[in-house]
Amino acid sequence: MQPREGDTAPINVKTLDLGGLEMLAQSMGQPSYRGRQLFEWIYGKHAQSFKEMTNLPLAFREALAARCFLESAALAALKTSQDGTAKALFTLRSGRQIETVLIPEESAERFTACVSSQVGCAMGCTFCATGLMGFSQNLTPGEIYDQARFMDALARKRFGRGLTNIVYMGMGEPLLNYASVLQSLALFSDPHAMDFAARRITVSTVGLARRIRAFADDDPGANLAVSLHAPTAEKRSQILPVSRGHATGLGPLLESLQYYTRRTRRRVTFEYCLFLGFNDTTGDARTLVDICRRVHSKVNLIMYNPVPGLDFARTTEARLNAFARTLADAGVTVTVRRSRGQDIDAACGQLFAAQQQA
Repeated sequence: MQPREGDTAPINVKTLDLGGLEMLAQSMGQPSYRGRQLFEWIYGKHAQSFKEMTNLPLAFREALAARCFLESAALAALKTSQDGTAKALFTLRSGRQIETVLIPEESAERFTACVSSQVGCAMGCTFCATGLMGFSQNLTPGEIYDQARFMDALARKRFGRGLTNIVYMGMGEPLLNYASVLQSLALFSDPHAMDFAARRITVSTVGLARRIRAFADDDPGANLAVSLHAPTAEKRSQILPVSRGHATGLGPLLESLQYYTRRTRRRVTFEYCLFLGFNDTTGDARTLVDICRRVHSKVNLIMYNPVPGLDFARTTEARLNAFARTLADAGVTVTVRRSRGQDIDAACGQLFAAQQQA
């Protein structure tokens, strides 16, 4: 993002990319390399004020403090589950709140940050706590970046090593905050910021066909996951309202995913949450196999983390095993993700809801 010429409103420097920061420096009478130094202070050294940026001229720091600001999210709550999962609630500059989750799997030496891209969500998925909130606000690239940075520091403190994975599976639909998500992906992989491998990052979408095509064309190097959750258009439309329209239905979605896999040569992950008696039969599994034969993909089966007030129950172990076996026998790569952090309201949106009710 670039600063707008003639704009006298205070500038949030954490909405600007490297080029934007270089332009900002030049507009304030400084050489462009001062913008690169500013970038390194913000994202590499995590400076909280311009005063800390000691290799910048004092006059420039004072001018920055007068014209710009550094956004920061305040930690409102941090809960840790018996299984080690940690969930943070942050208050933004706007006063609204977002959630971020750290999921440690020490046996696999895997530490994943699940970040939010929006406050609330407009998709209205009927099984999701965030869907009950509605949409309030898009996050800036800096607000997305800071979630993972916080969880990286927390993982190092608690487990002696940093994050291995970042997933955009928190609050919101990432592809509806497209520009900020792309910019945050660039920040994560920048060697002067987190220097995080793009192949270790996954962006999850409910399935917006046009945006998936754009994501393929822009190809930031991250992986793509799709919240499928049902193998037919009829069932999917019952739980994902966005899938009811012609342009967002199952057919256009699969076509966009075929385009994505051809363009990027990466396979898609189908996220499939199993709901008891709704989408967990062997017949559903066989229909899902047909989809996987159309799209280069793998399937991540999810044991549902129940949300109070929503009319969905998790499937049984026996039905889960039968479903997974049907996929595997057909040659589909399948993994199972167990529910984590149930004792700390770790389903997306639950901690926010608990705080609102407190």
